[in-house]
This record gives sequence, C-alpha cells and structure tokens, in this order.
Amino acid sequence: MNWQQFKGDWNVARGRLREQWGRLTDDDLDQIEGRREHLLGRVRQRYGMTREEAERAVDSWLDRVTI
Repeated sequence: MNWQQFKGDWNVARGRLREQWGRLTDDDLDQIEGRREHLLGRVRQRYGMTREEAERAVDSWLDRVTI
C-alpha cells in the first residue's frame, strides 16, 4: 500500500495506526491528519527512535497493512 491510498481513507487508517502504534494518542492522530512527516515525528517522539528507525518502521508497517 502506498501513502496516498493510506491517506485517502484516513478514518480507517487511524484505527490501523492505533493497532500498530498504541502509544499514539487521539490528539496525536488529530495532529497527523494523514501526513507522513507528522506520523514519523510522533512515532519518533513516543517511541524514542531516530528518524531513520522511524522511517524503516513506518515503511515496513505500511508494506504489511491493508485498509
């Protein structure tokens, strides 16, 4: 799945993000609003990852997720 598909169905995507990234709050998801860079920033913040680690984790997850 690519990011545009993911972003296009944001309400469903929010649920999938919460399943994978349980530390993300509803406020975090409101701030992200389908923006990849904001997701990376929040994942980095909540999970203490470097940018590269967050990019790998999000990309790997995105390859596996279906909406």
